[in-house]
Amino acid sequence: MIHLTHSIPDARAVAVGTPAGTVLFTGDYKFDQTPVAGEPADMARLAELGAEGVLLLCGDSTNADRPGFSPSESLVGPALVEVFERCEGRIIVTSFASNVHRVQQVVDAAEVTGRKIALVGRSMVKNSKIAKTLGHIDIPPGMLIQPREINDFKDEDVVVVSTGSQGEPLSALRRMAHHDHQQIELHSGDTIVFSATPVPGNERAVNETVDRLFQIGCTVITADDAPIHASGHGYSEELKLMLNLTRPRYFMPVHGDAKRLRLHRELAEQVGIAPENIFESANGLPLDMDASGARFGPEEHSGVLLVDGMEFGEPSDAAVRDRRTIADDGVIVVVVAVSAQSGELVSEPEVVLRGIAIGAESDLVVKAVREAAADACARAAETRERDREDLERRVHDAVAEKISKARRSRPLVVPVVIEA
Repeated sequence: MIHLTHSIPDARAVAVGTPAGTVLFTGDYKFDQTPVAGEPADMARLAELGAEGVLLLCGDSTNADRPGFSPSESLVGPALVEVFERCEGRIIVTSFASNVHRVQQVVDAAEVTGRKIALVGRSMVKNSKIAKTLGHIDIPPGMLIQPREINDFKDEDVVVVSTGSQGEPLSALRRMAHHDHQQIELHSGDTIVFSATPVPGNERAVNETVDRLFQIGCTVITADDAPIHASGHGYSEELKLMLNLTRPRYFMPVHGDAKRLRLHRELAEQVGIAPENIFESANGLPLDMDASGARFGPEEHSGVLLVDGMEFGEPSDAAVRDRRTIADDGVIVVVVAVSAQSGELVSEPEVVLRGIAIGAESDLVVKAVREAAADACARAAETRERDREDLERRVHDAVAEKISKARRSRPLVVPVVIEA
């Protein structure tokens, strides 16, 4: 385990000794020379590993597209103090719950400006408790208040640290933005400080949350407005420094989308690693290394694993398709009772609707389904069809076609045939 710096305390790279040589996984890292807590990254040990010989380096590619060096986490604290001093109402700071150093700096800024602090969001509360137990967070006595106590204080005396910096649907800030939080009701005059930047792919969710906050009348401050965030992932020069310190024989960029993996590959080529020794892989594609060289092996299964109740494994395509259909358009159950001798209906079809947003039109939909099912049974009786599976197929097709034309939707249709 090699000490590195990151937004999570006690970050470590892992060097794995194998018969073929040392494989080094960097994990998430940056070379922060003035970290908020702890020592800078152990570059001496990385250099030792490089001198001993690293077979393969698997390097974090998150910020391969950003030039230069990442700013130090220690620069964020003074910027937060400046922002807090300008705010007149409540302050809600949102950040990653795992970014313990950031939470501490928010606490310090709140103390400087004479404000109480409240932690909101399950993961924020949980991580902060763990960090406090391990000595990574120090909140002065009497400063921490419970969310239910926020309204007991003046707006200008409160700072809330909340989850939701990535626009997660069930996060505390997202619920506040939609007036769906049990304890905090946002209003005009509140200032929301995004002490984080969107992870690639989360931009839309974050923008939607910010838009909702503006509609409420809040002031929103992001990293574009003030230096209130420092990434925990190294920029391009730090990635090159890692490559030069460890001097791996083979290199595999990891932890990034296709664009950043490619850019990390180019950085490795710039520092002298031969292109044929760089392996731009994908989840599930193994890299086999031995005395004769390195190559990709047969692809292995990776990705989503379905957990259904107490069972898990490969989902059947039909089951997943049915569940998606039910989620999108609902389900219609049609029960028809037919004579075993004539095949004719012996009673009116029973119809059950679930998950179909039809409101006052429910009677019309049920009527249409009954008519379609009755017509299908009548045609089957005329042709003297007595096969139950065939009749179920006829009822299914007739109902599905009727609903598709009438409502432009395709609910899951479940026909049930009872012979009387």
